[in-house]
Amino acid sequence: MKSTILGTVLLLTAIACSIPAGNNAGDKNKNILKPADLEYLGAFRLPRGGTQDALTWNYSGSAMTYCPKGDPKGADDGFPGSIFGTGHEQHQYVSEFSIPKPVISKNKNVKELNRAKTLQTFTDIRDASFKKYEMPRVGIEFLEKHGRQDDDYLFFTWAQHLDETATGPSLGAHKLKLSDSASWGPWKIDGKSNYLTADLLFTIPDQWAKENTSGMRLAMGRYRDGGQSSQGPTIFVCDPAGSGKFPEKGASIKNKTLLRYPNILDDPKAAKGLKDYTHADAWNGAIWVDSKGKQAMIFTGIKGEGKCWYGYGDGTVWPEEPPFPPEPAGARGWWAKKFTPMFIFYDPDDLAKVAKGRMKPHEPQPYAKMDISSHLFNIPRNEIWMMLGAACVDNRNGIIYMFEHNGDAENSESIVHVWKIK
Repeated sequence: MKSTILGTVLLLTAIACSIPAGNNAGDKNKNILKPADLEYLGAFRLPRGGTQDALTWNYSGSAMTYCPKGDPKGADDGFPGSIFGTGHEQHQYVSEFSIPKPVISKNKNVKELNRAKTLQTFTDIRDASFKKYEMPRVGIEFLEKHGRQDDDYLFFTWAQHLDETATGPSLGAHKLKLSDSASWGPWKIDGKSNYLTADLLFTIPDQWAKENTSGMRLAMGRYRDGGQSSQGPTIFVCDPAGSGKFPEKGASIKNKTLLRYPNILDDPKAAKGLKDYTHADAWNGAIWVDSKGKQAMIFTGIKGEGKCWYGYGDGTVWPEEPPFPPEPAGARGWWAKKFTPMFIFYDPDDLAKVAKGRMKPHEPQPYAKMDISSHLFNIPRNEIWMMLGAACVDNRNGIIYMFEHNGDAENSESIVHVWKIK
């Protein structure tokens, strides 16, 4: 099955690597956040970890979420709250840390950065059904008590990177106290494959949700390279505790689609993908900004540009069938002539039109993009798609946080970058 899909992908690469934009309808939101509204404040280091990989920030940053109620005794420095994040990518234990004041290092010297402090140590919060994944995709999100939800919870999602037919349970919830054994789920996302939903988690503003999604606030999505799920990132929204209690384990959760492009098997010749889409794109973070009168739905990640191919970074195209060439150094995957780390901005009004049936899920397109490469500490020549990790937002204070994978290259640790909404 996987060989057949890869063969189709390879045959359609020339088509999919340069898909024109769809057409957005309606008036643009006058309150949309513009790239010029974001001021870069610098970065900070993560806490010192333990001696075991599972208890470190080495190769970390696959998921993160902001908690406004965290670190109540922290310094009054303009960066309140805390962040929950996942550690080493092969273990993905969850830890909570404080938010120190970010520092701009002109020479990209991590030793000049302030270091966060551990508030809750690394803990494995997964259901046992998730622990056999070889290459897990993960998302976590703090969802404050709202509607009939009885408390604040840390929602999570886990799924396998390579499993195009998976539709099993992927979403669950846990108490904010990581050492607490109480958890709920996992649940299925009704009618959706894990390739579409099980990676990105973020929260939709309460008022927008009341007006457009019947109060559903927990958003999820994913981008799977190679166009196997969607030729661009996706957004679906649900409310697992909408009835006032969590569903039974294994239950299907109702949801609404806000963004989904066709995959390469749906209609490979149709111009319905993300503008300038390539199979080598990698969207690893998602946030919904609603702060200081400005709004945007933002994906953070890597944009492949120009020619793209499946194979190796030296230009070797990997054939579907033998004979296979000698394997070059580096990782096999989707590559592009150029990779640019960036934010892409979507207008919430376009997503509202989708929710109300006035636009189709493949029609919204980004209205702006922002190259952030000048702020990064470590831009590798190989495996560049791993450069950026997850993102989160403090909408009350107008602050965006984002992991840079291996930003502290000497210690193989992530760092956190910070922007303020002006």
